[in-house]
Amino acid sequence: MTAFHVMAGADHTFSRPAIRKIGIADLVDALKLGLDDFSEKPSHYVFLCLMYPIAGIALAIWSTDQNLLPLLFPLMSGFALLGPIAAIGLYEISRRREKGMDTSWSHAFEVRHSPALPSIIVAGLMLFGLFIVWLIVAQNIYFIFFGDGVPPTLSSFVSKILTTREGMAMMFWGNLAGFLFALVVLATTVVTFPLLLDRDVGVVAAIDASIRATLINPVPVAVWGLMVAALLAVGTIPIFAGLAVIMPILGHASWHLYRKLVVAQE
Repeated sequence: MTAFHVMAGADHTFSRPAIRKIGIADLVDALKLGLDDFSEKPSHYVFLCLMYPIAGIALAIWSTDQNLLPLLFPLMSGFALLGPIAAIGLYEISRRREKGMDTSWSHAFEVRHSPALPSIIVAGLMLFGLFIVWLIVAQNIYFIFFGDGVPPTLSSFVSKILTTREGMAMMFWGNLAGFLFALVVLATTVVTFPLLLDRDVGVVAAIDASIRATLINPVPVAVWGLMVAALLAVGTIPIFAGLAVIMPILGHASWHLYRKLVVAQE
């Protein structure tokens, strides 16, 4: 039975993995290594990651049909906040390939046997909580500028946003709030999930390691966040289909970025 040790590691002590200082070249190398992992069995990963474009399309249809147009963009952009959770299976594939183990797509679900599963669940709940708070903040920003009225159609909603002073102001404050949420997620999860998968250190130690990695490498981590955002934006074209390729590459690359940021356990 998996021990419930979330605050500290399996030995009930708080460990602080050593962090390396990296450069932009390391980010490029991490992406190359992620692409290499993906290239080994691309059809498997595309199949596994079809959930991302399907989920994106479902969110778009749901928000339109349920008269939730004001939350369409927050839902789609906020969906990216949950990316670290969705990539856990890909971290496991990269970890297994690194050790020369079988990398069949079914092993992406081996995380359910990880001794750090309780910590992974707690970290995932934290991200989900941030996602919910983001939606609440985004909805309130819309209410501030447009009240509780709902646009009758998508075209009228887009027109209201792009052609009115209120719409431009809403976009400014909404994007600023979204940037702050993304910054918090990046700083607290850049190595959290791969570290927990690799070592059962406890969620607090994993988040601490992510924050220290960000503070020690502010420019590389910021550039990494921009690269991820840009690639995810590209992946939404057309109709989110590109996410089936972009997500596995980014997932694998995130594992290799973790290896570059965190000193391996001796």
